Amino acid sequence: MKLPEKYRTITNLSGPLMMVNSVNDVKYDELAEITLGNGETRRGRVLEINKDMALVQVYEGSSGIDINSTEVRFLGDVLKLPVSKDMLGRIFNGRGTPIDGGAEIIPDASLDVNGNPMNPFSRDFPSEFIQTGISTIDGMNPLVRGQKLPIFSGSGMPHNRMAAQIARQATVISGHSDFAVVFAAMGITFEEASFFMEDFRKTGALQRTVMYINLADDPAIERISTPRLALTAAEYLAFECGMHVLVILTDLTNYCEALREISAARKEVPGRRGYPGYLYTDLATMYERAGRLRGKTGSITQIPILTMPEDDKTHPIPDLTGYITEGQIILARTLHRKGIYPPVDVMPSLSRLKDKGIGKGKTREDHADLMNQLFAAYSRGKEAKELAVILGEGALSDEDKAFAKFADKFEDTYVRQGEYQNRTVEETLELGWNLLTIVPQRELKRVRDEYIEKYFKPLLVAKKEQQEFDAD
Repeated sequence: MKLPEKYRTITNLSGPLMMVNSVNDVKYDELAEITLGNGETRRGRVLEINKDMALVQVYEGSSGIDINSTEVRFLGDVLKLPVSKDMLGRIFNGRGTPIDGGAEIIPDASLDVNGNPMNPFSRDFPSEFIQTGISTIDGMNPLVRGQKLPIFSGSGMPHNRMAAQIARQATVISGHSDFAVVFAAMGITFEEASFFMEDFRKTGALQRTVMYINLADDPAIERISTPRLALTAAEYLAFECGMHVLVILTDLTNYCEALREISAARKEVPGRRGYPGYLYTDLATMYERAGRLRGKTGSITQIPILTMPEDDKTHPIPDLTGYITEGQIILARTLHRKGIYPPVDVMPSLSRLKDKGIGKGKTREDHADLMNQLFAAYSRGKEAKELAVILGEGALSDEDKAFAKFADKFEDTYVRQGEYQNRTVEETLELGWNLLTIVPQRELKRVRDEYIEKYFKPLLVAKKEQQEFDAD
């Protein structure tokens, strides 16, 4: 076998980018091996070809490279990830190298990290409920197997704690036991990485999890490959091993910042806020790797987490993400300031596939009606509270006072829950019916009469008996 040709024709270095001249038969996205004068080896990837010039992206950065003594070899292959079911329970860095002290993976296959696009005709419709154990998601904005449901957060908000909680608790309640989590963290601090690793080990969640950790001081270029490694691992577990895989990507904002940094180094024409014009396309190549395939048992469900700069929903990252994905869970700083965890603002949050994964045989027959009634009651309660601020509480009707009380109790008991509190969907639904006993029965206009008879009235009777017992 002929060895790849070595080049000593580096003409320019700029950040993580390197220009190599006089190259032959080099292809876009091809891997490169860079050998420094001191024997150190680095990896790179071809970003651009122009006649006999190749622009190479160096994964470890170009610092310390002497253009006169450095050799470049093009390996004739793209970046691939060695995959095996033995990945479960392991922790890797953003290059796919184990960092948990364990042995290298003995692969069953090596897969292109860019994946293969799903044929839209082969896609199966998401229709199976995933229980996260968090009431504001399970009860109000249900997650469905094969869905892409991002979490929009802000700086200093507890999205990492929430990500860890979902990774610990998420399960398919229809009886499928082959459930796995692929967790990718990009640009996080060492402290955050330690939190995730220790939490997963302590709770036993690591046994069904594959972790990819890219730290803030790791090269920005590595941040670009981290989510793709995670999705490649997820595709193998889902479509080759028949598992239901939940992929959690945090923080997509750090990924986009790295993309902007590389784009600036390439001197590309910037788009909105300095991000490259192809940001939408780039994000879509990752988000669209979620879903179900006909004839395949497994599936990939995605929860991308991103922090909105200055809590701005119109920022390009959340804005474009909202176009590609099927809804969003929004964390509210007002709830966070009240000490409510998780601070999910249910009003602007949305799961576009929520109606497909709930109901009889999936969660419970009354789920959709109860969800709509809780939305309506909470919305009216917030309006009543705003009215009380302007006109005073004395201006409120008895019904408005009841709804204002409902809104407070809803935030305090339904939205608020413990970080290690795993509520079943039945517990979430019962909690919702209990809260509705605060408002008059005649105001329950979004729930069918048979559900009021079956679920609401017994609670009303029990509440009245408790009040009489307390009075005695």
